[in-house]
This record gives sequence, C-alpha cells and structure tokens, in this order.
Amino acid sequence: MKEIKAYVHSHRIGAVFAALKASNAWASAADKGAPNLAVYLVKGTLLPLDEWERQYSVELGNEVVNEYKLELLCEGEHVDELVTLIRRHGRTGQATAGWVYVTEVEQASRIA
Repeated sequence: MKEIKAYVHSHRIGAVFAALKASNAWASAADKGAPNLAVYLVKGTLLPLDEWERQYSVELGNEVVNEYKLELLCEGEHVDELVTLIRRHGRTGQATAGWVYVTEVEQASRIA
C-alpha cells in the first residue's frame, strides 16, 4: 500500500478531486470498500498566483498561501495513474504549482 500526499493551489482542488473520483483507481478502491482520501486546507509556501492568494500569517511571521493537502491511500499499481491525474489537474502554469509525494505504508488497519 502507498500513500500519496499532494499540495495543490486552492483554485485547482476541485478539478483534482473530480479527476480522482472519475479514475479507474478510485473505482477499484470503491470495489474494495471505500477510497481513503482526506483533504485539508493548509497554510503553505507555494508561490502565490496573484495578490488574492497572498496572505500574511501573524503566527508564522511570514507570507503564506491557502493551499490544499490531499492524503490518499492506494494500491501500488494505481500510484502512477493517480500521481499523473494530480499533476495534470493541479497545474497552474507556474514552474512549481505544488508537490506530490509517494511513501510506502507499512501497515494499515481498518477501525471496525
């Protein structure tokens, strides 16, 4: 099992989410119970696209951008498909519009 974490600009999260839900990997996970996807609104350091994204955090003492963090568990055979979808639909035209990380999950246990 793999965990995909992605940081995406707030105005791209809807397109990324829709693409993930329409994917074969999502359908495969749904057949086994339910896809394991969490979406969080976070303060990050992505380069702002324009002035409306630029904010200043008093707590951090620095400029930040509202971005979304996706956390998705999937089978190893679906990683390439899901990463490709996130990268394609999270694109903003900037050289760096976000990040996608993939890590190995040693154990995952359902809470029943």
